[in-house]
Amino acid sequence: MLAPKFAPSRSFHQELKRRTNAYFAEAGKATTGGNSLFIKAVLLTTAFVAVYLHLVFRTPPALVGVLECILLGLLGAAIGFNVMHDGAHGSFSKRKWMNQFAAFTLNVMGGNSFMWHNKHNLIHHMYTNVEGVDDDLDAQPWLRLSPEQPRHGFHRFQHLYFWFFYALLFIAWIFFMDYQKYFKGKIGEMPIKKMTASDQGVFWGFKALHLALFVALPIYTVGFLGWVVGFLAFAAVAGFTLSIVFQLAHTVEHTSFVVPHETTRKIEDEWAIHQIRTTANFATDNKVISWLVGGLNFQVEHHLFPTISHVHYPALNKIIRQMCEEFNIEYNEYPKMRYAVASHVAHLRELGRR
Repeated sequence: MLAPKFAPSRSFHQELKRRTNAYFAEAGKATTGGNSLFIKAVLLTTAFVAVYLHLVFRTPPALVGVLECILLGLLGAAIGFNVMHDGAHGSFSKRKWMNQFAAFTLNVMGGNSFMWHNKHNLIHHMYTNVEGVDDDLDAQPWLRLSPEQPRHGFHRFQHLYFWFFYALLFIAWIFFMDYQKYFKGKIGEMPIKKMTASDQGVFWGFKALHLALFVALPIYTVGFLGWVVGFLAFAAVAGFTLSIVFQLAHTVEHTSFVVPHETTRKIEDEWAIHQIRTTANFATDNKVISWLVGGLNFQVEHHLFPTISHVHYPALNKIIRQMCEEFNIEYNEYPKMRYAVASHVAHLRELGRR
């Protein structure tokens, strides 16, 4: 498949970068995360390890254990949002090894940072909501997420059952989708670069470590049934939390879904404007949500400046909104998270019925 081509960058993107660079120069700030992000990372990872150790080696009563597994799922998702995500984009720290260390938390959780980099950084961030290219839109046949995808009769009810498949995301990701990408050498129809010996070692080594830590050891200490119940609770909560936050950013009523020209593969907009039209923010005034989801409720800012840490997104938000007003570009934002959820459900309902 030929990669789509965006229109040449015009004055909007150039002026946006100029104003953003001026902000950091005047504020005297680095674009990476500071001490507040490091403290958050330590708090989240320490809490995750503590809950894991208590579950595996102290074997709490059944109800307490299930509640702790739910908490473990929330902590795992929070680490993904706050630590892994910034690390994978190289914005966690000025030091390369710290970014790699942060990104490697995904490997410990059972995913793979190499596959994530190709799927998320290179494809999703470049070709957001481009049908047939952005793998984040591909939940077929179970869900129809964009207008160009085929409709099946059962999609009429997808706005009612979507939560079930979102809860399965984590299990499907670590036990199926990574291996599918590995053996096909593709993400969707887009080829990925060849893995080095080091990449191969990380892939298989951490997959084995994950199975040891999250499957074999818990079965040994708490028994098979206890592990099944606990792991399903942990994985379902982590999967649903990860899914819903990312879906609210792109698959809502007011975002665009783009199809490149059939022969030329050209897209009408320049890349920066494309990102704004295919992305939405939610609850940016809610500091609790912003803290928990690692600033991913500021998705417009993140997609325009993925290598800048999420701790700076509130400041960038003001710059970008001002620019959109000046250039008459619609800026998608939902003031409350529940409004974004309602819009996502309405989007699923509409695509399921037409």
